[in-house]
Amino acid sequence: MKYLIVTEKPSAAKNFIKALGGKSGQYAGYDYQIVNLHGHMMTFKEPEEMVNEDLRTAYKSWTLKYLPWQLTEMNWQRTYLKQRQPKTGRLKSTKTELTDLQQESRKNYDAIVIATDTDPSGEGDLLAWEVIDAIKWQGKVLRANFVDEAPKSIRQAMANLSDVSDKTQHGAYLKGETRSRWDFASMQLTRIATTSAKKAGFKVVAREGRLKSVIVWKIYEQMQKIKQYVKQPFYEVRFKDPAGHIFKRSLPKDDQVAWRYAEEALAQVEKQNYQPADVINEKHTKRRQAPDKLLDLAGLAAILAPQGYDSKEVLRTYQKMYEAQIVSYPRTDDKSVTPEQFAELLPKVDQIAHLVGVDKQLLTHRQPRATHVKPQGSHGANRPGLNVPTSMQALSKYGGSAAAIYEILAKNYLAMLAEDYIYDHVTAELKQYPSFKTAFNIPIAKNYKLVYDAQQALQDNQVDEVQNDATVGPKADPYIYEGTNKKPSYPTTKWLMAFLEKNNVGTGATRVSTLSEMSQGNRKMMTEKKGRLTLTETGNVSAIMVAGTWIASPKITKRLFEIMNEVDEFKVTMAKALDSVTQVVQHDMPIMVENAQQLVIELGKPKIKNAGTTKKSSEKIKGQFNGQEISFAKTWSDHTFSDEEVQHLLNGDEISFEAKTKRGKNYTATGYLAKQTYKGNSYYGFKLKPRKNKG
Repeated sequence: MKYLIVTEKPSAAKNFIKALGGKSGQYAGYDYQIVNLHGHMMTFKEPEEMVNEDLRTAYKSWTLKYLPWQLTEMNWQRTYLKQRQPKTGRLKSTKTELTDLQQESRKNYDAIVIATDTDPSGEGDLLAWEVIDAIKWQGKVLRANFVDEAPKSIRQAMANLSDVSDKTQHGAYLKGETRSRWDFASMQLTRIATTSAKKAGFKVVAREGRLKSVIVWKIYEQMQKIKQYVKQPFYEVRFKDPAGHIFKRSLPKDDQVAWRYAEEALAQVEKQNYQPADVINEKHTKRRQAPDKLLDLAGLAAILAPQGYDSKEVLRTYQKMYEAQIVSYPRTDDKSVTPEQFAELLPKVDQIAHLVGVDKQLLTHRQPRATHVKPQGSHGANRPGLNVPTSMQALSKYGGSAAAIYEILAKNYLAMLAEDYIYDHVTAELKQYPSFKTAFNIPIAKNYKLVYDAQQALQDNQVDEVQNDATVGPKADPYIYEGTNKKPSYPTTKWLMAFLEKNNVGTGATRVSTLSEMSQGNRKMMTEKKGRLTLTETGNVSAIMVAGTWIASPKITKRLFEIMNEVDEFKVTMAKALDSVTQVVQHDMPIMVENAQQLVIELGKPKIKNAGTTKKSSEKIKGQFNGQEISFAKTWSDHTFSDEEVQHLLNGDEISFEAKTKRGKNYTATGYLAKQTYKGNSYYGFKLKPRKNKG
């Protein structure tokens, strides 16, 4: 047998070459050739190019009378992806690369092996099939599913290939294609929102989508709650014993009780009805708490955000660490690890513990926990990889957040190997007034909490556990407690991720990538600074436009994610799933048109931009470079260099970051600081390395 193995990107091809012993050769009884793509190589044509000629005007127009589209009229054809070359400014098509791949595929191969990422969204399967269709391959197609890019995993995947030649029966592909078509068709919502906002004087592109709209509306809604907040003090009678334990009445969910007063004098009147009371029914219950669940990428990003690492930085750095097998696969949907994955990492735990400063004597629970280790799963939860770094300092080459990422992931995983947290749960009540009760915990053995407390780390307002005196009573005295209604918390990455997790909207990786996308470029919808999320004008417009819509509803968005999974499981057809786009557009269009009338009321009149103003020059950075004092622009394209990136540049190191071409296409920019010349003038600045195209 002779296989053409198609990997997703150059770094993956390198790992396959390492695992199989070369770019081409023979392995396990078959001949093979390894090639790589560069992510997506094809893209949908413009809407008007996918319909009959007599419909093109309607599908090109942003006029609302032509919406919603009839999706059955579209042929869903793709075309070559075109990207502008940063160095030359010329557009380069993927056609040349795919033509070379087509010629390679005609060299008597028995099958193409899809060796792209095995991710929950079906993205890897989709981008592979886009290429297979583009090169008009008619032969057998096999799938190599691997949990990570370690040599053992790759060889195991190649030994267990599955036949997916009939893509209509390939669930992962169907899921990816459905999601891709759904998102493409949802541009109708962007057209509706943008057109309606423009009529109100707001010239922004109001991007709406499955997850974007939920996020932007939730942030806007929270900011409105903050603006509308009015501090309202309240007073109530409580009791306190000599050790400081508070005895109070339980509050119902609606917070409506007759014994909570707006005026202190009324509470003082009630207090006269109470005398010092005896503490009775003291109970001590020994309780245990298992270690927290393993973090997903969203939880990791939420914890790192207050340290100044935004979603884009975490995604980029984590991906590089994964390619080096220092951490596990990023875009996993798993919340546990398999017994095999647990056993594989177990011999490394002492080495990892030493690296991140965890006392290995705490790691006494080295048997699989049923809560964390389960037979089902593929990639396994986010965790340290099998390649343990030589030092934390050695991680800096992957990115500024690399050491922080590894420390959190490692400690969170190691906590699973520590014993349960044990504490004494104490309760008591007052003899004369039994509705007044107290309850508190006294730690007996912190155990896993000494390794890592993920639940505490994910709290927006971290409060150290109070070490109360275990002794209660013997009496408690009445007093007046003064409190206020709680002020809504400011939108943060932690707050947002907790909301999306609670409502089961998207996967951890999807949440992080969407947040990153929404925070980048000239049309960004928000800023993310040290974990605080602030909407831009575009974000505010987008939020107001989706008030009351289905596309901004967590329940609807959750259901849409469920539909994608049902396509994968052959419970729902792709056509049926795409009907939901039309339903959403039909429901949301009149609401958006009406919402546009609120823009000026909520945001004021749009600012008129002075066309005569000149563009502000970029902020300059000064520093020592090659032994001399220089200055260079802190911003390149739409990217502003972080402090860590500036230091790397001054050290002469290469850096990489996600950027966009002038046509809005994503690519990874890699370059270094260098002396350059423009129109005869010399200057220091970021120099982009040309990207190499590999066959």
